[in-house]
Amino acid sequence: MTDPTFPTASWTRRGVALLVDWLASTLVVAFFVGWHDYSSPGGPEQFYVLVVYVVESAFLTAFAGGSFGKLATRLRTVRVDGDPRPLDLLRAVARQIMVAVVVPPLIFRPDGRGLHDIAAGTATVTLETYRAQLRHLTP
Repeated sequence: MTDPTFPTASWTRRGVALLVDWLASTLVVAFFVGWHDYSSPGGPEQFYVLVVYVVESAFLTAFAGGSFGKLATRLRTVRVDGDPRPLDLLRAVARQIMVAVVVPPLIFRPDGRGLHDIAAGTATVTLETYRAQLRHLTP
């Protein structure tokens, strides 16, 4: 297990990123099922929001380095082993499912990494930290 040698992002920014992701996922579901169906009680639409969130955040983490909310709030999900490439899709999906379960992000180490990050070998950092890591890796 590798510990990050760089500072992780604040919980406030991570929370804002999660809210942006959740709002975007809600709007996508409401667009496809209609506001009336989305807002009526007892339907599966709330579960659809969770599915959209997991799919969106996993794909964007694997291909862009962070979910829509993280990209919008200038955060990135990086590998702690120093590899500059984004996470592979399988680890990104597993990480986001753990986030959706809620408990892993609430159990975290002093370095700011939750169980989901530890299991995936990742950390959430600011864009500035990410860029500094890239500069450090290039000769």
